[in-house]
Amino acid sequence: MKPVLFIVLPELVLLDVAGPAEAFRIAATRQPDSYTLSYHGPQPTVRSASGLTIADLQPLPDQVPDNAIVVIAGISGAAMTLASAPAKAVVDWLARLYRPDGFQLMGVCAGSLFAAAAGLLQGRQCTTHHSYLDELRTLAPEARVHDNRIFVEDGNIFTSAGITAGIDLSLHLIAQQCDPRLACEVARDMVVYLRRAGQDPAMSPWLTHRNHLHPLVHRVQDAITRDPAADWTANKLAALAHTSARHLGRLFAEQAECSPLEYLHRVRLALARQMLRDTAHSVERIAEQTGFGSARQLRRVWRRYESASPAAHRHPLQ
Repeated sequence: MKPVLFIVLPELVLLDVAGPAEAFRIAATRQPDSYTLSYHGPQPTVRSASGLTIADLQPLPDQVPDNAIVVIAGISGAAMTLASAPAKAVVDWLARLYRPDGFQLMGVCAGSLFAAAAGLLQGRQCTTHHSYLDELRTLAPEARVHDNRIFVEDGNIFTSAGITAGIDLSLHLIAQQCDPRLACEVARDMVVYLRRAGQDPAMSPWLTHRNHLHPLVHRVQDAITRDPAADWTANKLAALAHTSARHLGRLFAEQAECSPLEYLHRVRLALARQMLRDTAHSVERIAEQTGFGSARQLRRVWRRYESASPAAHRHPLQ
């Protein structure tokens, strides 16, 4: 059972708490031995930025289990209120309790600034809401601050961009710690889109290269994942984004860190691996159904990304 401790401050942004809390709550209802939730703060009662009062908060604990997740929620005007007594209490608490081999720290939106103020982000990769990127760079001058990422993972510290990105990060942690299928079920229950970090080697290829915010690139990626076997060409994909094939290639390189063709091949290979595992179809038929056209082309692309042969992915009973 993994404890999830939400650290709540005055003027908190409610969705920074409610979004991740709901994701972990649903995960716990579907997998009862996964998470327990608790809410803490330097004050027992706080008023949120939207006017709702939250009471009966537990005090900041003297110790945090190594298997816990500590969630620091963002607050309105965080860059201007880090000098307040409650904010100082949280910063001092983080600096005192955090260890690189201890609990996982999750900074949601402007919550990343508390980790920076505690000196925990120096030399790390991180992000925050776009309004606070300059403040984050000032607080952690030796950090590598990403300005176009939904969330960033560096060791046991996770930081996310604005508000709803905390849900994306929570789903990522659920997939990483429990099961990707559980994360998908939680996302469906919440009616949100599941995106995961592009550098995560364990993620499904259906979800890779989606850790960006560019709507045109997402539009093309959505079209590919809806129909991987379609007769996609560079010009057809570019037409979806209302741009040229050359410019679309630049957008993919900047935002998705791959080319449109590489993304298409990875999604088609994911479908081919699934069919190899779940069906008795021949490689030739699988190639036709996944858009490769021929077994020879499938094998040629396969060798670029896979060390084992297609036959190695066959179900042992087939």
